[in-house]
Amino acid sequence: MSDEQPYIDYDNLPVPDEGILVTTFLTVENVDRSRRFYSEVLGGTVVLERNPCMVKLANSWLIMNPGGGPTPDKPGITLVPNRQRDEVSAFLNLRVADIAQVYREWSAKGAEFVTEPIDRGAEIRCYLRDPDGYLIEVGQSTGLLQGDLATIRPEDPTG
Repeated sequence: MSDEQPYIDYDNLPVPDEGILVTTFLTVENVDRSRRFYSEVLGGTVVLERNPCMVKLANSWLIMNPGGGPTPDKPGITLVPNRQRDEVSAFLNLRVADIAQVYREWSAKGAEFVTEPIDRGAEIRCYLRDPDGYLIEVGQSTGLLQGDLATIRPEDPTG
């Protein structure tokens, strides 16, 4: 990948023909490191290497760029990379067909999971972090396919 002319995969740019298309924007400290993680470890396709970086991950896109100060279209708002590793308000949720295979494959490529996959009844799931500490849930629906929902625990908030 060149510093002079960023690679662009025009066929995979997130540009809808009609309606809307959802992408996720991550403010990252090191675009090259994050691009490698999402493409080489998780198997995404690099669509645009920088300014901003875009990676197609299955049927979704991640857009990654370093933080920055306010702009005319977001006055008073500064984008900063993830700093709170133990408190999150949003995370990526990846649904997979075979969590055991994904866990083995991504672990072998350097993904650091928080735990091994755990059977939660409705699903088998585990979490990992990307290079900036963003949390990623990886889950495989199991009992949910028969109508079994996640167990509500006493410590879960109601709402």
